[in-house]
Amino acid sequence: MAGTSVSASAGDILALVRSGRARTRRDVQEITGLSRSTLALRMAQLINAGYVREVGQAAGSTGRPAKILSFDEARQLVLAVDLGATHANLAIVDAGGQIVAQAHAELRIDLAPDETLRNLAKRLAELLTRARRSIDEVVGVGVGIPAPVRFSTQRPNYPPMMPGWHDFPIAETLRTLLGVPVFVDNDANLMGLGESRARYPDAPSLLFVKVGTGIGAGVILHGEPERGIAGGAGDIGHIRLPGATHRCTCGAYGCLATEASGGAIARMLREGGRDVHSASEVSRLVGDGDPRAVELTERAGRLLGDVLATSVALLNPSVVVLGGAMSSHGATLLDAVRERIYERTVPLATRELFIASSSLGGDAAIQGARHLVIDQVFSADAVDSRLELVG
Repeated sequence: MAGTSVSASAGDILALVRSGRARTRRDVQEITGLSRSTLALRMAQLINAGYVREVGQAAGSTGRPAKILSFDEARQLVLAVDLGATHANLAIVDAGGQIVAQAHAELRIDLAPDETLRNLAKRLAELLTRARRSIDEVVGVGVGIPAPVRFSTQRPNYPPMMPGWHDFPIAETLRTLLGVPVFVDNDANLMGLGESRARYPDAPSLLFVKVGTGIGAGVILHGEPERGIAGGAGDIGHIRLPGATHRCTCGAYGCLATEASGGAIARMLREGGRDVHSASEVSRLVGDGDPRAVELTERAGRLLGDVLATSVALLNPSVVVLGGAMSSHGATLLDAVRERIYERTVPLATRELFIASSSLGGDAAIQGARHLVIDQVFSADAVDSRLELVG
């Protein structure tokens, strides 16, 4: 938007305020070139709709005090869902990222989609009741699932870990059950989005790698997920490894996830007589210094690092972040991955590369779901459409 434009809509103005580019009415006028009367009309629309508040006073302002424009974050609530293989992390979050209430629910994605989503809607309603909030305060629901999502349809696309969910209308079903807009994306995409916006807002490219029951990655370019043509961008867990023979949930043999995921390590520990059934249990054992768990995790890190070295050479990202259950205890996995990436990649690709564990931990997908909803619901076009209906 150039300073000579006179076509800036109310939605465009809200985008300027949300991004921080415009802090006062004068800023908006200078950026958009709107007349005072037109700006006053559009600001009145935004204020009356509860999207913008005028608070405080801009520091250093001369003449008539200039009030600061603020997106009214506390009034905009999001229901955020991180749906895993056997559980879900649920939260009520305001637009600024403050978690109002949170809960963990036992939900199995290998059950029928209808049953799982009805159960999910029930748990979200219970969370709202417990927090003494109403669904009328919710602007949307963001859902992360461990599967490729065709974003244009908001539906899973041949999800290996979710039998029976291919092309299932998750967003439409939940919208019918809850009565608010619903948006769905791959969980690693949401984790990467949350991490990027919170910790690395200036990074031009970020690769988020989730290592839990399976393995997936989110590619974040200039603050937005790169999903690929069919939702398969970052699906590194199904890259085949030479010599690997275990059957994967996708039906193929020798996928990275069968050798380097938390689920794979749990399987290997069980084969050795240990009573271990989840990535979280493996991670706790690693944190406790269990020799066999540490050995298998170091091996997994090297295998994962081999694959990521190719990704780093291809994308030349500025940041690689490891998240998921396997990154939550100690630096064993991170150190093995980092060592392998540096061994296998030319210095040009790694000289400015930062490799770290997730700063948001288990809430990365929750925060990403919040950004997904806010970006969609408060896009310039969406805001203008709603204001047109109201006005």
